Amino acid sequence: MYQDYSQYLQWLQMCIQAQEQRIQSLESTLQKMQAEIKQLYEKQAIHVDKIEYKFDQLKVETLEGTLNIGLNPSELAGIEDFAVQNQSLSTPISPKDQMQRSMKIEEAIYRYLESDLPPMVEATQRELNVLPNDEYLAFIKQDIIKQLPSRIEHHLNTHPADNRTIADTPSDDLIIEALKKEIQNGVMVFFSNLPDNLKGMHTE
Repeated sequence: MYQDYSQYLQWLQMCIQAQEQRIQSLESTLQKMQAEIKQLYEKQAIHVDKIEYKFDQLKVETLEGTLNIGLNPSELAGIEDFAVQNQSLSTPISPKDQMQRSMKIEEAIYRYLESDLPPMVEATQRELNVLPNDEYLAFIKQDIIKQLPSRIEHHLNTHPADNRTIADTPSDDLIIEALKKEIQNGVMVFFSNLPDNLKGMHTE
């Protein structure tokens, strides 16, 4: 019986020691946590006051570098257009390509003036009963050539093209046709507004 009692006391002592170690471990952990919480409370929040820049007091010796917003220069090389909400936004046309478009349109109109303007002037003169006069053709042609650059520029700004189709832009054909229509209307208006004494009208 005493042996059983002695074993029981040993077992009870071991349990108490284990509980004490467990309590010490928990107390140590709790103290560490309390210390960390205290440090967090003691840290002051960062507060930034109003910052005023006085640019007149800045002195810039050299200004170098590249400003890239959103894209790297290496990524820009292959970009032709962007898709936004299923719509295509074309990249701006370069001055060189714009000049090529202008020259292409101008060349087409010059060919039109050489081939189609003379018979059109003759037909309009017959229709409005104006006696044939080569001076009218020369005057009309010269006036058209004088106005052509500004009219082409107007239509190019109205019908922009993208760089991918610069070689054969559908809008260029539309511009050429629009200019031809303007020339036809201009010829008709010119002869319609001629005074009777300049028309050389004759009665049969």
